[in-house]
Amino acid sequence: MTATNTQQTTGEHLLLIRGTHWNSSLSPAELQRVMTDFYGWVEGLRSKGILRGAQPLMEEGKLVTGPQSLVTDGIFAESKEAIAGYFLLSVASTDEAVKLAQACPILTHGAQVEVRPIADLCRPMADVKAATSAN
Repeated sequence: MTATNTQQTTGEHLLLIRGTHWNSSLSPAELQRVMTDFYGWVEGLRSKGILRGAQPLMEEGKLVTGPQSLVTDGIFAESKEAIAGYFLLSVASTDEAVKLAQACPILTHGAQVEVRPIADLCRPMADVKAATSAN
């Protein structure tokens, strides 16, 4: 049994672009066409007034884990799950964010878009707040 999520949404959603090598099989002309379409999609988000931020990510990074804060090379850009960038959207519902993500032109070339609502608090703090207000 899963506990009830005590978090609330902020009315914003994060689109995580997954896949850093989706373009590897495209010719230069195809890539130019897809990127023109992609930046048209981005401009559409901007013109609707819902784009709050967007940035590509470098294909390298570090992973910090464990109680000793072990640092390793842990971001593997060759993985199709690697996050290539993000978009922060101001949309009220996950359904709306999903519809916008479905229009992303790079999906047809193997990229993926993960849609996540932004929470008002991290889950542990939301749980503390809920338990405190219940007493």
